[in-house]
Amino acid sequence: MAFESPHITASCVEATEFMDLSRKYRVTGVPKTIVNGSVEIMGAVPEEMFVRTVVDATAGASATKTGSHKDV
Repeated sequence: MAFESPHITASCVEATEFMDLSRKYRVTGVPKTIVNGSVEIMGAVPEEMFVRTVVDATAGASATKTGSHKDV
């Protein structure tokens, strides 16, 4: 997704080398994806589910920045 949009950034961290981050984000298995520090995606999920989860997680942040909101 980061290749498709300049508004998305991604980082990959080796959990066994950065134990402080592993503890902070409660990494117990890989892959584990954290979106905006709060939404977690555990394991390998189908691409459609991954994209939907990321878009849904960031929709609230986008609405907050523009002053609008989205009812769920």
